Amino acid sequence: MHKGDHRRIKPSHDYRRESTQARTERRAMTAGPSAGMSAAKRWSHCLFAVLLATSLLVWWHSLASTLILALERDAYTHILLIAPLSVALICLERNTVQLPFEGSAGAGTFLLTIALFMRVVAEWGAAIPSDVRLSLNMLALVVWWIGSVIFCFGTRAFRWFLFPLCFLLLIVPIPDAVLNWIIEWLQQQSATTARLMFRVARVPVTQDGIMLFIPGLDIEVARECSSIRSSLILVITTIVLVHLLLRSWWRKSLLVAAAIPLSFVKNGFRIFVISELGTRVDPSFFDGQLHRHGGIVFLTIALGAVVALLWVLRRTEGPHPRKLVLSAARE
Repeated sequence: MHKGDHRRIKPSHDYRRESTQARTERRAMTAGPSAGMSAAKRWSHCLFAVLLATSLLVWWHSLASTLILALERDAYTHILLIAPLSVALICLERNTVQLPFEGSAGAGTFLLTIALFMRVVAEWGAAIPSDVRLSLNMLALVVWWIGSVIFCFGTRAFRWFLFPLCFLLLIVPIPDAVLNWIIEWLQQQSATTARLMFRVARVPVTQDGIMLFIPGLDIEVARECSSIRSSLILVITTIVLVHLLLRSWWRKSLLVAAAIPLSFVKNGFRIFVISELGTRVDPSFFDGQLHRHGGIVFLTIALGAVVALLWVLRRTEGPHPRKLVLSAARE
């Protein structure tokens, strides 16, 4: 080649063909795992949809009965909130992690079998009362849902979504015998709390069970005044708040435990306020809106106390770092 010769040497045709083939192979190797994961993801979701549809077909009567119960009886109104809250919590936590879609057939099949067994026992147990039968059927339904999650997405997904999945247990209606005991306990504790408040206010008062006697007025804490609905809503709201805003188990347990006495303290305060207003201000308070529809006012006061306690407990935990979780963190 002479010094002034600047001719460009062109690559051979074979070299270009080999380069194109190599690039194609590299793209295929890169796309292979992604395509496989995408197919597995679609299969897991399709299978879960089939299992979910199956549960709706098998337990449709129990679901309808529970919905009617929640709409007609105050003690079961909270059931209407559980499923939407669980779905919202799952969606919220799903955005923080990418889990592999590796189903656990063994554990999932075991729970699905248990759910079907409970369903058979509930339907064919002649000696089982109707309210217990409904509770057992709804418990079987929740077990089926949890088993479906484990079967399709694995135990790691169950551990990650442990709270919202177990939260679904609250859609199980409380059997009448247990509910009656809770209402009677709330009646008794509400009457005791109101008696203590009257004494603090220097109002002469005596108590006989759920009856209170003050000058010019006899008060009975009836079942309708037990505040069962607002008490359950208070406890459920507290459970959700501590899950979202607190980290340590002892702080969570402490605040949920505090919500239980608050449930009857707010009702005792309601009895005290209405009685004082009715005897000192205007007797119309005994049949007024505060008596009939004032539960939300005292529930708001109790929720304010929960939020204040939550603020104190949250400050003792120190700064909350931003939550960033990778799939490898759950290995």
